[in-house]
Amino acid sequence: MKKIQRCSWAQTDNQLLRDYHDKEWGRPCHEDQKLFELLSLEMMQAGLSWQTILNKRAAFNQAFDHFDFQTVQYFEPKLPELMANRAIVRNRRKLLAIINNAKIIAKQVAAGQSFNDYVWHFVDNTPIKHVYTTHEEVPSTTPVAKAMSQQMKKDGFAFAGPVTVYSFMQAAGLVNDHETTCFLYNAF
Repeated sequence: MKKIQRCSWAQTDNQLLRDYHDKEWGRPCHEDQKLFELLSLEMMQAGLSWQTILNKRAAFNQAFDHFDFQTVQYFEPKLPELMANRAIVRNRRKLLAIINNAKIIAKQVAAGQSFNDYVWHFVDNTPIKHVYTTHEEVPSTTPVAKAMSQQMKKDGFAFAGPVTVYSFMQAAGLVNDHETTCFLYNAF
């Protein structure tokens, strides 16, 4: 049986990480709720390992009503409960940022703009396909991510720095940073 060639960061025995790479990372996502989840998880990951966030993902989904931004926008009274939840990352600033960002997205949707349309317009609704042969070549941010970060901050988003935004873009498939040898490089 031939071994599947993945991105070097996903060449692991960790099934959770492999599944994330194989079934989600870099796949173009166009669902508002899922995009909000990915942005929130990337914010939570700042300063931590992605493995830590994946291990806590189910608990995050439960704590944040599956990242339903229409519900999460009203979560400020739940902050003490979230801060006491040992199953999630209990960083007050990050938790408040998720609630804040839910409010921003809900306002956008109420004004007739989906979160999907908002984020995808930064890449002209077409994933940017990079040509990287190793994970070491992948930058931590790009000019597009910096522009998106600036606009998001201007629009009121919290914890939307250029590195976090670029990681979000990778996760949501706005950019294809699969290595050229990865079996998913030409899949999208």
